[in-house]
Amino acid sequence: MSNKLSKEDIKNLLPHREPMLLIDELLDIVNLKSAKAIVNVKKNSFYLQGHFPGQPVMPGVIIVEAFGQAAAALTAQGIDKSTYENKLVFLMSVEKARFRNPVVPDCKLELNIEAIRSHGRVWKYKGEAFVEGKKMADAQWSATIVDRK
Repeated sequence: MSNKLSKEDIKNLLPHREPMLLIDELLDIVNLKSAKAIVNVKKNSFYLQGHFPGQPVMPGVIIVEAFGQAAAALTAQGIDKSTYENKLVFLMSVEKARFRNPVVPDCKLELNIEAIRSHGRVWKYKGEAFVEGKKMADAQWSATIVDRK
């Protein structure tokens, strides 16, 4: 299994498409344990339009969504393909989310994510978001793998 996934590789694992596919790369993958995701925050990103005019900031809920996508890609690439076929990963809960510094356009947001535990189809994760080594946000969340209808 590769230690790096490109955006095209991620598209093969996740159902998300533009403009909602936020993850550009998944790096430093430790199978079913941890990875680093890269989100290139661009000034023309949809979530910056109107949030806030003259001083755009990446919304915290979008950072949480990026955490979730990174965790879903980590899990999908690590489990047996037949187990993941025709499945979706749904966010179940978000805990201890803290937004420490604003994420602004033209930066590379690095998400360090870790799978804490899994029980059947339910997984728990934690993550930290950084820009140039400065912590921007952190959270814990749970997700479940469900059948695609």
